[in-house]
Amino acid sequence: MAAIGFVVLGLAGLIIGGELLVRGAVSVANRLGLPPLVIGLTLVGFGTSSPELVTSLQAALAGAPGIAVGNVVGSNIGNVLLILGLTALLAPITVQPAAFRRDGSVMILASALCLGAVWSGEAGRLVGAGFVVALAAYLAFTLIVESRAARSEAARVYAAEAEAVPGPEQPVWLALVTAVGGLVVTIFGARYLVSGAVSLAEAAGISETVIGLTIVAIGTSMPELVTSVIAIRKKQGDVALGNVLGSNIFNILGILGVTALVHPLAMPPEILAFDIWVMCGASLLLVLFAWTGWRIGRREGGVMLAAYIAYIAWLLA
Repeated sequence: MAAIGFVVLGLAGLIIGGELLVRGAVSVANRLGLPPLVIGLTLVGFGTSSPELVTSLQAALAGAPGIAVGNVVGSNIGNVLLILGLTALLAPITVQPAAFRRDGSVMILASALCLGAVWSGEAGRLVGAGFVVALAAYLAFTLIVESRAARSEAARVYAAEAEAVPGPEQPVWLALVTAVGGLVVTIFGARYLVSGAVSLAEAAGISETVIGLTIVAIGTSMPELVTSVIAIRKKQGDVALGNVLGSNIFNILGILGVTALVHPLAMPPEILAFDIWVMCGASLLLVLFAWTGWRIGRREGGVMLAAYIAYIAWLLA
C-alpha cells in the first residue's frame, strides 16, 4: 500500500509541479517580451516535458534504467496513440503541411536514433551528447527559419502553443516564484514516483520496465494531455498535433540525451524485443494518417486509441 501511495503522491506532484513550471516560465517570458514563437517552441516544449526529464534522471541515478528508458518510450507511444487518439475523437485535426513535413520528419529521425541506441544495448555519454546537440540544432534551425517567416502556418502553431498555456499573467517576481516552486514540486514528485514504482514492481512481481512504460509514462504525459485538450477546445487541433510532435522530439533528443549524458543507460532487453518497435510503428502510423488528406479524423483517432488499449493489455497480460 505504501508503494501505491508513493506512486499516487509522485504523479500528483509531477502534474501540479509541471503545470506551475510551465505557467511561471511562460509568464516570465511574456513579461520580458519574448516572441510567442520562441515561447511556444522552447519553453512550452521543455516545460511540458519536465516531468519526463526529472523522472528519467531520478530513475537513472537510482539504478533503475528500465523506468528511465521505459518512461521515454512509453511517453512517446502514449502521446501518439492515447493523447492524439483522444484528441482526434473529440474533434478532427487539420494538419498544416509545412510544419508537419519538418517536425514529422524530425520525429521520425529521432525515433530512428532512439532505435539505434536501444539496438546497441547502451546509451553512453557520447550518445547523450549527440542527442542534445541534435536537439539544439533542430531548435536553432526552426527558430531561424520561422523568425524569417513569422506569418507562416508553422510560426502560428508555435505561437498558439504558448497561448494555450492557462493562467493569468503575473508580475515577474511572482512568475519566477511559481516556476521555481513548480520545479521543486516536480523534483520531489519524481523522487516519490520512482521510489514507489520500484517498490511496486518488486511487490507485484513485474519488471521496472513495464512500470515505466505504463504508470510512469502515462503520469508524466499528463501536461501534454492538458495542453492538447485545451487546444482542441479552442478549435486549434493543429496546436495539439504540434504539441505531440514537439514532445516526442524533446523526449528522445532532450530527455534521453540529457539522462544518458548525466548517467549512461543500459537498455532493457524488453524494450528492444517489443516496445521500441511499437514506438516506431506509432510514429509511422501518425505520419500515414496525417499525410492522407492532411487531416486526422475521428476514425483514425479511434484506431489509435484501440491500438493503445491493445498495447497496454499486451504489457499487463
